[in-house]
Order: sequence, then structure tokens, then C-alpha cells
Amino acid sequence: MSHYPPDAKWHEMERGGIIPQAGNAEEYHVGGWRNEHPVRDDESCIDCLFCWVYCPDNAVYVKDESVKGLGFSAEHCKGCGICAQVCPKDCITMVPGGDFEDAGDEPEEA
Repeated sequence: MSHYPPDAKWHEMERGGIIPQAGNAEEYHVGGWRNEHPVRDDESCIDCLFCWVYCPDNAVYVKDESVKGLGFSAEHCKGCGICAQVCPKDCITMVPGGDFEDAGDEPEEA
């Protein structure tokens, strides 16, 4: 299997949705898909990083093993709500509206 270009068509890909290259979410901007977006209450957040681990599109910003105060990527969040579903403290809620302020550039590695 080879690496798919970002503009690959469905018929050019393997059957069953197989993605042969891992870690390719950064190449795809899926933000235009959403009709709701996540909002996190940093006061309730325990930095378990479940939102970051389970996000299928690399949309949760993390720096120094913390998500507090960093927000979500408007380019990569497709509004699926997985982050809100896996949060053990229910501090992430999905709110109506596809547009939201991006948290800015992804924090650089420390």
C-alpha cells in the first residue's frame, strides 16, 4: 500500500477505509464539515488528555502534557463530538455553530 495524496478520490483508495500511513490527519482540513464545535471548561478539566488521545483529526492542542487554555484547531475539528463523549469530567460540551475562533498555531514542542 502506498501513501495517498490529500486529493485522492474514493476509488483510488483501498477497500474498507484502510489508511496505510499513520499520523496523516495534519494533511487534511476537515473543519468545513462541522455544524457544532467543542468548548472546554478549563476549571473542571483534569488534564487526563482523553480528548487528545481519542480525537481522530489531531484537533486538540496540547503543550507540556496539558490542554488547558489551548483550545481546538478550527481547521481540523470536524465537530464529531468524540472529545466530549470521552471526557470523564464532562467539561467539554458541543455547541451549535460551525465557526469558532481557532486557538491559534499549535503549540511548539517543549
